[in-house]
Amino acid sequence: MAEAYIVAATRTAGGRKGGRVRGWHPTDLGGVVLNELVDRAGVDPAAVEDVIMGCVMQVGEQSTNVARNAVLSSKLPESVPGTSVDRQCGSSQQALQFAAQAVMSGTMDVVIASGVESMTRVPMGLSVTLAAKEGFGVPKSPKQEERYPNIQFSQFMGAEMMAEKYGLTKDQLDEFGYHSHQRAIAATQGGAFKDEILAIDGLDAEGNTVRHDSDEGIRYDVSLDGMRGVKLLREGGRITAATSSQICDGASGVMIVSEKALKEHNLTPLARIHHLSLLGHDPVIMLEAPIPATERALKKTGLSIDDIDLFEVNEAFASVPVAWLQKTGADPERLNVNGGAIALGHPLGASGTKLMTTLLYALKNRGKKYGLQTMCEGGGMANVTIVERL
Repeated sequence: MAEAYIVAATRTAGGRKGGRVRGWHPTDLGGVVLNELVDRAGVDPAAVEDVIMGCVMQVGEQSTNVARNAVLSSKLPESVPGTSVDRQCGSSQQALQFAAQAVMSGTMDVVIASGVESMTRVPMGLSVTLAAKEGFGVPKSPKQEERYPNIQFSQFMGAEMMAEKYGLTKDQLDEFGYHSHQRAIAATQGGAFKDEILAIDGLDAEGNTVRHDSDEGIRYDVSLDGMRGVKLLREGGRITAATSSQICDGASGVMIVSEKALKEHNLTPLARIHHLSLLGHDPVIMLEAPIPATERALKKTGLSIDDIDLFEVNEAFASVPVAWLQKTGADPERLNVNGGAIALGHPLGASGTKLMTTLLYALKNRGKKYGLQTMCEGGGMANVTIVERL
């Protein structure tokens, strides 16, 4: 099978809800990332054969194939097609895997995988609530109700179920959330994100134009006592807003090419795609899938958990990566080394290629070889992508 290589990766800094990125139409936000990827790679925009873009709330400004609309808002020519992917939180990780599969199959040589989500302008759940309000029903069907009677699928409840199943205490989760901010602060102040972030113009609180080049959700005054003092989201539970991912606006992407394209365009690869896999799991607990998905990926590749130098496991809720660490036995010092979604934000459909971008630059900055990315997804699924830095 042909190899697939990542030759460019970038992301916007995360914007808080109603924050610096609020003035950006998501189509234009996705478009500037496409422009940046082409510029970073130094590839003729006409050489791009497809744009695959993850987006979860495909309604309103993100409807009618946001990927194609982003192409039309970019400098890519009209000859470049685009398609939008929804695998919930894993949407742009799936976009990456589709792009890699297109290259590995030999049917394409240059593909962009990306993601975009403006959670300010297209609020989470809008595709469900808007349709229900207008009398057009809800996603759960009668047959699903037969199979899962009286169950309301909920990621929040899944996070609480994860904490209970793995015996995780509120203190453990608070400590993890605190360290997410601490690592994000160190990464930002130490310049670890400098090369990966695409700086854009944003708006300050008064509406003045400011440079948006750092993640807006990081709490520089974070303290462990402050984390512990945040009110529980459910009485008797263990999860708080401080141990949950932040609502976020952002876009991200990677360019994936074949060996033929490397030579034709004189490109230098950042990494080689080593493994791609996907697993469906229990949709009720919902967020546990990264654990068996990681175990299966390692078995398929013949790698051990200790062979992987760095991990990115999305911090949808602290209970997910903490349980993942407990079950896999991974070194916690290798996990989310620059912080995660608790501090940096989780722009839903953009998070997959956002995490991959951070993983690639972390491997480069530390001189490491193998990186593994996985994330929990609505419906009880998980993608696993393993890359080898070159």
